[in-house]
Amino acid sequence: MHYRLRPLYHLGAYLAALCLCLICGMITAQVLGRIVDKLSIALGGDRIGLAIPGLAEIAGFLLVGASFLGLAYTFVNGGHIRVTLLIGQLPARIRVFVELWSVGIALALCLYLAWYVIWLVQDSIAFNETSYGLVKIPLWIPQSAMLAGILLLCLALVETWIAYLITAVTRPSAFRIDDNAQE
Repeated sequence: MHYRLRPLYHLGAYLAALCLCLICGMITAQVLGRIVDKLSIALGGDRIGLAIPGLAEIAGFLLVGASFLGLAYTFVNGGHIRVTLLIGQLPARIRVFVELWSVGIALALCLYLAWYVIWLVQDSIAFNETSYGLVKIPLWIPQSAMLAGILLLCLALVETWIAYLITAVTRPSAFRIDDNAQE
């Protein structure tokens, strides 16, 4: 299937990868800091104290960003788990409508989630909410990454739903699920 907004989904994937690289870099820096501290103590010196305050919390926020920003890219590349035991046996004329219904339900749930995450972000901004850890991070920052990922997935689902609808109306017997494979 041809996705017109594929570059946008790729951007989400790159941002998700950046989040993962930041997690990896911060954990590596923390481990190296602990090794330097151990070496300093072993050589008779004092503990240097090379540590990243709030690392677990920051890594958790970055993991949220990585998880949500990669959703649309994973969807358009067929990476989400699909259970096709029953619908895989249906004729193409019927299966296209079942797929259309399934993607419609997924889109409705995704839009519902997006609506409430928008409210969550607005509340976090209005009440100036920050994290509880050592480093006070405004909660709207990780929540915005989550919202961006959800909205990207909504766009991908809308594109898929429209393509399935066109197929269902114009040529339902030509429907194949491998149309969703990457180009």
